[in-house]
Amino acid sequence: MGMTIGEKIIARAAKVDEVKAGDIHTVEVDRLMSNDGTTHLTIDMYHNDLKHPKIADKDKLVFIIDHNIPAENPKTAQAHKKMRNFAKEHEIAFYEGKGVCHQIMVEDFVCPGELIMGADSHTCTYGALGAFGTGIGCTDFLYAMTTGTSWVLVPETIRFNLTGTLKEGVYPRDLILTIIGMVGANGCNYKVMEFAGEGAHNLSINDRLVLCNLAVEAGAKTGIVEPDEKVVEYVESRGRKAENLFVSDEDAHFEKVYNINLDEIEPVVAKPHLIDDVVPVEEAGEVKIDEAFLGSCNNGRIDELRVAAKILKGKKVSDHVRFLIAPASNSVYIQALEEGLIDIFMEAGAMVMNSNCSVCWGSCQGVIGEGEVLISTGTRNFKGRAGHPDSFVYLGSAATVTASAIAGKITKNVK
Repeated sequence: MGMTIGEKIIARAAKVDEVKAGDIHTVEVDRLMSNDGTTHLTIDMYHNDLKHPKIADKDKLVFIIDHNIPAENPKTAQAHKKMRNFAKEHEIAFYEGKGVCHQIMVEDFVCPGELIMGADSHTCTYGALGAFGTGIGCTDFLYAMTTGTSWVLVPETIRFNLTGTLKEGVYPRDLILTIIGMVGANGCNYKVMEFAGEGAHNLSINDRLVLCNLAVEAGAKTGIVEPDEKVVEYVESRGRKAENLFVSDEDAHFEKVYNINLDEIEPVVAKPHLIDDVVPVEEAGEVKIDEAFLGSCNNGRIDELRVAAKILKGKKVSDHVRFLIAPASNSVYIQALEEGLIDIFMEAGAMVMNSNCSVCWGSCQGVIGEGEVLISTGTRNFKGRAGHPDSFVYLGSAATVTASAIAGKITKNVK
């Protein structure tokens, strides 16, 4: 029996010839990432709970402050200080105020075929480059940090064969929300979501990042797009090697196979408070909004900023809407500056934030109040995600969010 992409990556990390779904293997982790959500807890355990603390390989570690930056209170400031000091002491790669962790990892570290674990659920983003990225808790992170290894229960794989091309005005964000609406928020629990076929290869690297990033919102262990020459070009343009371009064998076993024609995808929104409550934008109803957000590890890259700028140019944000924009990284921010996109945003009345998790994280910037409505390109819309427990979060594409910010209500972008 052949192996899937996910199984081949695990087999490589386990240093065995073959694995199959249901096996448990000890694996060597290629890289570990932790952000300011839980790193301070890991550091406390390292110092307080281990008899002989020792880092296995500092060169495999990356610490990133991105969730609450700049710090909004003394408690957060202390957690950041702990991260800075630990990273300096142990010579760990450290980023602060440079962007969202997953964007930085893709820009600077991820290579095809790698097994990467991160103390953040959206580590699955790295599958866009043909890697196996998955989220772990801080206790598992501590174990991997001190031993260089972890364990994996090999997941089943669900394959999504994509054909066709997304129509003008339809975006990968619409595609992945449609898929989650179709399979359900628990539809791929502890599975690999493998995206392949002609339609997958038609997608840009940015598009693939959007798909893999939200795989966890369908319960998946990870999402992986079948790698190709676009991956090679992206990785090598950043000075890294594009080796281990794994693809599934013809006789590989898939638990399920879905065939999806990209030509049939339409603009959609996910309604509060469930990410799988997905409807066409025009069926969302007459929903007045108080805030709009463009950013996050899912939808804050240059492609999305260009879409927003094209829609906003010469227009104004509704006078009762706060439109917050946070580029996914400083490199994205600089590119947007060079292209004049930031000027367009500011002239339209939007507020441009520093590169960080911002409104998606919902703890420091752009928090919404009781009864308020947000439309967001963030990753989640569960109750209280962006502020008050009695607020409402809709999820949509950059185009839908921007058009809604102008209209003052949820609306489909009309060319």
